[in-house]
Amino acid sequence: MDHSHAPVLEALAAYQATGQTPFTPPGHKQGRGTDKRVLEALGESVFRCDILATSGLDDRTSSHGVLEEAQALMADAVGAKHTFFSTCGSSLSVKSAMLSVAGPHEKLVVGRDAHKSVISGLILSGQEPIWVRPQWDPDLHLAHPPSPQGVADALRAHPDAKGALVTSPTPYGTCADLCAIAEECHRQGKPLIVDEAWGAHLPFHPSLPTWAMDAGADVCVTSVHKMGSALEQTSVFHLQGDLVDPDVLKAREDLLGTTSPSVLLYAALDGWRRQMVEQGHALYDRALALADALRGQIEQLDGYHVHGRDDFCGPDRADDMDPLQVIVDISALGVTGYRAADWLRAHHGVNLHVSDHRRISAQLTHADNDDTAKVLVTALADLTDHLDDLRPAPPVDIPSPEELTLEQVVLPRDAFFGPTEQVPIAEAEGRITAEMLTPYPPGIPAALPGERLNRQVLEYLRTGVEAGMVVPDAADQRVGSIRVAIEK
Repeated sequence: MDHSHAPVLEALAAYQATGQTPFTPPGHKQGRGTDKRVLEALGESVFRCDILATSGLDDRTSSHGVLEEAQALMADAVGAKHTFFSTCGSSLSVKSAMLSVAGPHEKLVVGRDAHKSVISGLILSGQEPIWVRPQWDPDLHLAHPPSPQGVADALRAHPDAKGALVTSPTPYGTCADLCAIAEECHRQGKPLIVDEAWGAHLPFHPSLPTWAMDAGADVCVTSVHKMGSALEQTSVFHLQGDLVDPDVLKAREDLLGTTSPSVLLYAALDGWRRQMVEQGHALYDRALALADALRGQIEQLDGYHVHGRDDFCGPDRADDMDPLQVIVDISALGVTGYRAADWLRAHHGVNLHVSDHRRISAQLTHADNDDTAKVLVTALADLTDHLDDLRPAPPVDIPSPEELTLEQVVLPRDAFFGPTEQVPIAEAEGRITAEMLTPYPPGIPAALPGERLNRQVLEYLRTGVEAGMVVPDAADQRVGSIRVAIEK
């Protein structure tokens, strides 16, 4: 296929060149009705390109197949059989994938380190999760993706499960052994969904971890806005094999998706695919070299340790890691990642990716360069001169893996939509939570609807919030009280 071709961008240019006059939404009519102050802030081109997908980018019947051609080019670029664009982020894409594999009250094997969007999918669908514990590093207090054996055991114990879903890479850049997991799933005739939201770049350089389609996954969801060049909310999901019907997957996406997709987002996806096919290898040559140099520079700073393969990969840990996620342990500085991240933003305008009780992280992409790397290193070096302003580090009570594993008492959907009450955290032990309690980022629930709360997880959340943890989806974001199910 001709990857110099960008059908969405070309159709946009043709729309503007032919002087179309819209009597359709959007109501701003290509910016003519937009407040000048808004135009000054956002630019006129944003509104000129904000048109309908039908009776705009394409005609009323979509006879030119603009979007279909763009999706076919994306599939060809990454070696998938089918690709679908989403303008509602991977939060929608992963729900579409889940609903294409299992229906209400059917079982789905799921890694317990799943993102909150997966939990939302369970709530909306009424599916029964069969949890697979992640591989837990007790020294670093960090969860890595589930093992192939863990997925295989869950499928054997629940032969009526319709498929499996794992997250890889994690927000910390650690990757599952997807080849082995896919092999285990297919041995039992089950499809594998991979939430690869952090891996949109993986198909475009051989030195990056193996991406899900190459590993044999059936459906792969990627957030192009995270590691690619597309706009926020852009996502694609890819399909291969015959275990998931493409018509069913598209129907599930139609069920959940918007009827007013943004052509701006489609155009960004289309342009990113062309950029990666034409320039991706060279861009990631530079990005990987930059990451290697940056890791070395940070490691030389007193009190900083940059996690590498020796820390994250090996038996009972991750299978691989993305070097572009620069995860830095700052526990030797005696400050929390929460406070360090806040200080770096306030004093250097540096916004970090994940921060937790002992780590900060910087997400690199092909867009970074020596200048941005220098800003980060300079800011980190300055942080060490202001540690007295950030100490002491408030303690966070981290439970053991066993204590973190809560009992799933009822389906997430039943707990979420059933009768509830708000109780003080001191009275929540032993109760069934009716809400997600999700430290964010990275957005992996510590407790989810239908799980019975224990003292250790409640203390983790309470002390975490006191130390700077954010739990945005809780009804009480300070976690002084918890929404729980009313049990009959």
